[in-house]
Amino acid sequence: MSVSAPTAVRAPVLAEAEYRRLAGRVKLLSWVSLGWMTLEGGVAILAGVLAGSIALIGFGIDSAIEGLASVIIIWRFTGARVFSAHAETRAQKLVAAQFFLLAPYVGFESLKALLTAEQPDVSWLGIALAASSVVIMPVLGIAKQRLAEQLGSPATKGEGRQNMLCAYLAAALLVGLLGNALAGAWWLDPAVGLLIAAVAVREGLESWRGEGCCVSSPLPLAGADADGCHDDECGR
Repeated sequence: MSVSAPTAVRAPVLAEAEYRRLAGRVKLLSWVSLGWMTLEGGVAILAGVLAGSIALIGFGIDSAIEGLASVIIIWRFTGARVFSAHAETRAQKLVAAQFFLLAPYVGFESLKALLTAEQPDVSWLGIALAASSVVIMPVLGIAKQRLAEQLGSPATKGEGRQNMLCAYLAAALLVGLLGNALAGAWWLDPAVGLLIAAVAVREGLESWRGEGCCVSSPLPLAGADADGCHDDECGR
């Protein structure tokens, strides 16, 4: 007796009202992120300049880039663009591009600091900022990625990835700053800068490809099935 192959279970398509409600939540979270990133970026760059810390300055620039990603998502879910597949695709690419803005500057400055043995000053302000980001950013990142799965929005998923990246980098930054403050391990600062650059490139590539597209969506995305999944990307 032959056994038929199991039928793939497709993600359910959201109703318009539910999609709009979830989109509103994403937009609100992006406004919250924008406010925090503005504060975080300004404080990090100020602390980095005062201490001569490339890792802190890089972290501040990363915050500015993440703030721009939040602006893109707010734009994506405003007005008629809420149900626009074209706006979703454009937002996905723009969010992914933000990662590539960070890597060259931070990578170059970090290598320069390692080669010239530039020792940053101790920055307790930077330590406090990094500790705060370790707590706040995972909350925003996880919430956005969960909403992205429900909305079928690679752009939102990319912004959530940026928030999680910020949390990981804040933790690495915290280790570097504490190492310099407590043990004089100055090399940890540019080493963290190189880590920031490398991770930014990886996350940018994943966001550009729209990894995680196999989620429910009412949008008629080009080349996608009704649930927003592309046959050549599902199951990766």
